[in-house]
Amino acid sequence: MSADATPIEELSINTVRTLSIDAVEKANSGHPGLPLGAAPMAYVLWQRHLRHNPRNPHWPDRDRFVLSGGHGSMLLYSLLHLTGYALSLDDIEHFRQWDSRTPGHPEVNVTSGVEATTGPLGQGFANAVGMAIAERYLAHRFNRPGHTIVDHYTYGLCTDGDMMEGIASEAASIAGHLRLGKLVFLYDSNHVSLDGPTSMTFTEDVGKRFEAYGWQVLSVADGDRDVEAIDKAITAARRDTSRPSFIIVHTTIGYGSPHKAGTSEAHGSPLGAEEVKLTKQALGWDPARTFYVPERVREHFQLAAERGRQLEDSWTQRFAAYEQAHADLAAEWRRAMDGELPDAWDKDIPVFAPGKSLATREASGKVINAIAKRVGSFLGGDADLSSSTKTMIEDAASFDGQSGTGRNLHYGVREHAMGGITNGLAYHGGVRPYASTFFVFSDYMRPSVRLAALNDMPVFFVWTHDSVVLGEDGPTHQPIEHLASLRAMPNLSVVRPCDANETAEAWRWAMLHREGPVAFVLTRQKVPTLDRSALGSATGLARGAYVLAEASGGTPGAIIIATGSEVHVALAARERLAVDGLRVRVVSMPCWETFAVQSADYQETILPRAVRARVSVEAAATFGWSRWIGEAGVAIGIDRYGASAPGEVNLVKFGLTAEHVAAAVRQAINNTQRG
Repeated sequence: MSADATPIEELSINTVRTLSIDAVEKANSGHPGLPLGAAPMAYVLWQRHLRHNPRNPHWPDRDRFVLSGGHGSMLLYSLLHLTGYALSLDDIEHFRQWDSRTPGHPEVNVTSGVEATTGPLGQGFANAVGMAIAERYLAHRFNRPGHTIVDHYTYGLCTDGDMMEGIASEAASIAGHLRLGKLVFLYDSNHVSLDGPTSMTFTEDVGKRFEAYGWQVLSVADGDRDVEAIDKAITAARRDTSRPSFIIVHTTIGYGSPHKAGTSEAHGSPLGAEEVKLTKQALGWDPARTFYVPERVREHFQLAAERGRQLEDSWTQRFAAYEQAHADLAAEWRRAMDGELPDAWDKDIPVFAPGKSLATREASGKVINAIAKRVGSFLGGDADLSSSTKTMIEDAASFDGQSGTGRNLHYGVREHAMGGITNGLAYHGGVRPYASTFFVFSDYMRPSVRLAALNDMPVFFVWTHDSVVLGEDGPTHQPIEHLASLRAMPNLSVVRPCDANETAEAWRWAMLHREGPVAFVLTRQKVPTLDRSALGSATGLARGAYVLAEASGGTPGAIIIATGSEVHVALAARERLAVDGLRVRVVSMPCWETFAVQSADYQETILPRAVRARVSVEAAATFGWSRWIGEAGVAIGIDRYGASAPGEVNLVKFGLTAEHVAAAVRQAINNTQRG
C-alpha cells in the first residue's frame, strides 16, 4: 500500500517508527526497539488524550508525559517534532551528537517538551509519582468552587527494565497507598531486555503485583496494531480517579524488523542499513526516503496541537475569572509557578540565643516550620524518620493523595523512591520540596541526588545524624565517606552548619538558591549556640566560609578550618594554643561549593596564601581537604569505618578533641618551617 493510500493513523504511527530508526541508524547508536514497538500506544496517548500546547510547553495545567524508559528517547523526540515543539528535523538528524537538542536520553534542560530527565531505569516512574502528588497538592491549595485552575493528568510510559528496578516498586507502592487517581502508566510489555528474553530473570506477574499495590490494572493484547483497544484502556484509566492506573500493553520490540523483531538485537543497537531498508518495506515505506514526514501526517499531528492551543486559551479565560474572584490567590499562584518567594518570607526565621545547646537537626526543624508559615509552596517528607530528622511541618496534615490536603509526605522506608518523587515534585513546578533521612542513607538516594544536580533542580535534601557521634548504632549507621563523595558531585551544594544560627542562615541562603539542589548535613547531638558578639556573624555562611574567630594579637600563624560540630573543637583548640602565644584563626567552612565560587580576593581574605600552616577538622573522611589546607597542612578526620560506642567515646578514640587538634596545629607549623 502506498503512503498516499495508507490510513492516516497507521501512516502517523509508521512515521514515528521510521523517524526513530533513521535517527538511530545515522547516529550509529541508540535503541530502535522501543520506538518501533511502543509507537502505537504513544500515538494514541498524544493524539487523543494528552492535553498540551507545543506553542507553550510550560502551560501550567498541561498534562505531563514521562518516558521512564529514557533509552527509547527517539520515540519522544519524534512526537515532539511532529506535534510542533521547538525541535526541528535537523535536530532529529543530529541525534546523540555533540551539543545537539536530541541527547541519547531525554534531558529536561536541553529539549523543549521534555518533562523529566530519564535514563536510569525507574527514575522516571518515581518522577511521575511526584508530579501527580504536586498536581493534587496544588489543586487543593488553589482551586475554589466554580474556579478550577489545576486539573491535569500525569502519564508515563515504562518498560520491563523499569519494572525490575527497586525504585519503581517503591514508587508504585506509595502511589497506590496514596490513591493517586490522576496517574496513568502505559507498560510496554515486550518480554525482552538487553541481554535477551526477560524470562531469564523476570517471570513474576506484574499485573498482580500492581493490583496488590492498589492500582487499577488494564491490559491490551495487541499493542502493535490495536489502537482502539489502547484508546479504550486509556479512557477507562482516566475515568477511575480513585486509584492510579497501570495499562499493560503487549508489544513486539523492534516491530516490523524482519530479522530482529522480538529479539534483544533490536534493543540497544542500530538495526543496520539493510535491516532498516527491510523494516521500512515491511511498514509500507519507501526505503529510499530517510527522515521523511508525509505532509498528511504533519497536518494530522497539528490537529492535536491546535486542540492544545484551544485548551490553553480556555484555561487562560478561566484563570482571568479566577483572578477577578480571588486576586490574592492568583498572585500567590503566579509566585509559586515562577518559583518566587512572598514578601517577608523569612520574617519568622528565629535568631537563637547564645549559650543554649541545640542539635542542628532541631534548629533546622524550627526553621522549616518558620518558613512553612509564610511559604505555601514549601512541603516535604521523610523516610519514616520525622521524629528523628525534625522535618515535620507542625499544624499541617499528612498528605492525602485523593484530596490533596496536607503538606507532610510520609514515604515510609522508601529512600530510593523518596529521592525520585522529590525530583518529580520539582519538575512539576509550583512547589519547593524537601526530603529527609539519616545521612548514611543518602547512599540509597544517590541516583536521584545526582539527577537533581544534573538538572539544576531546586530541591532540598535534609540529612541528619551526620557522624560517629551517632554512637552505639555503630558503623552501619555512621557516615564516613559521604561528605567527600557528595562534594565530588558537580552542582550539589553540601552545607554542614556548626550551630543553630548557621543552620538558620543555611536555610535562608538555600531558599534563595535556584541553580541546583542543596544538601543539609545536620547533627543528632546538641552543640553550643555560639555567642556571635565575640565571633564572626553566621551570615558569613552565604559565602561558604568565613572567619569565625580571628587570631589574637595580629596576623595568624596558623588556620584551623572546620565544619559542623567540629567547629567547636577548633575553637577550643584555638584557646589552648593562645595560652602558648600561638596566633590561630578559626574558619568555619559550612559549604565548600559556595566558597569555591567566591572571588579570589574574598578567598584570600579568609585563607591567605601566606599562612601555610593549616589544619582541617571534620568527623569524616579527609579525602579532598588538601584543596584547602595545602601540602603543609594536616587533615584530622576519620579514614576508616566508625565504631559502636558512646558518641563522646568515639570522638576521643578518633582524635576529634581540642588536644589533638592543637597538636596538629603545632605539627603544621613545623611542616611549614621545614618547608
